[in-house]
Amino acid sequence: MSRVIFHNSTGAPQAPAPKGGVLDTHGRPMRDLRISVTDRCNFRCTYCMPREVFGADHAFLPHSALLTFEEISRVAQIAAGLGVHKIRLTGGEPLMRKQLEVLVGMLAALRTPEGEPLEIALTTNGALLARKAKALAEAGLQRVTVSLDALDDVLFQRMSDGGVTVATILEGIEAAARAGLAPVKVNMVVRKGMNDAQILPMARHFRGSGHILRFIEYMDVGNTNGWRMDEVVTGAEIVGIIGAEFPLEPVGAGYRGEVAARWAYRDGGGEIGLITSVSQPFCGDCTRMRLSPEGRLFTCLFAEQGHDLRGLLRAGASDAALAERLGGVWRARGDRYSEHRGEAQREHKIEMSYIGG
Repeated sequence: MSRVIFHNSTGAPQAPAPKGGVLDTHGRPMRDLRISVTDRCNFRCTYCMPREVFGADHAFLPHSALLTFEEISRVAQIAAGLGVHKIRLTGGEPLMRKQLEVLVGMLAALRTPEGEPLEIALTTNGALLARKAKALAEAGLQRVTVSLDALDDVLFQRMSDGGVTVATILEGIEAAARAGLAPVKVNMVVRKGMNDAQILPMARHFRGSGHILRFIEYMDVGNTNGWRMDEVVTGAEIVGIIGAEFPLEPVGAGYRGEVAARWAYRDGGGEIGLITSVSQPFCGDCTRMRLSPEGRLFTCLFAEQGHDLRGLLRAGASDAALAERLGGVWRARGDRYSEHRGEAQREHKIEMSYIGG
């Protein structure tokens, strides 16, 4: 097997910003905007939104605090003028936001300054996907990523704590594929001692399916998941486990800033991805800005605080003023948290359930 090298994020030459785009302090262009449309979720995954913290008495954002679809669409259009080409809708669980297909349609109608449509994607736990996939695709959604951490039903329900079966998630994946959202990407967060025995069963199930299985190292996102380094199964270890049964070979990145290192089955059975934020960080190529449900901009998944945009939106700010604010936040950005994880821990990182993955 080839030597495992996923990313070289510190020494690669920086590409110029796209036309009309902006660069941060490390020369990274803003290309992706991830929009969390709700902080609510119908799962209580142990590594993201544990029930002992997010119980029945947890105070979620009131609907009036959330950005409206019109406000979200306006921010997205302004971001497109600054170089954004990709929009990903997240949560919480985004399919819990009513009439999400209306927002998808609004975003699908937007264009870059060059007249190109934006790429619209969605990340979901899949519980509601079977009933929503067709409408989302018809509205203009192009890609979907589904979270699935185990095929074993008992283990899956213990980890997700949502009362939903694996069969329901698999049904949603197939419905998405039938609706034209293929290839579906399937994300598995791997936690040593909990679901690492599911690595091979998951690989066997999705190999040859046309879907792309991606393994995510267990990360220290937020403050509630009890993260420990000794619970991380590294990307290199995962490649070794799968490669021992199904030989793999590395595949080059499809574009700058691609978070998953790609590996193909040598016999043509498809490919897998490895997201290695812990063992081999890729901050140097990070092109992502995040927008919270109530309109705060975050420049890193591990950020401690955001930058208010809703106040400007609701105070009648012009597009120019909003563009200056958004662009200014990006230009000042210097985040490289994963590359410095061992040097300076952040004590109050924003929760992943609030800002999305």
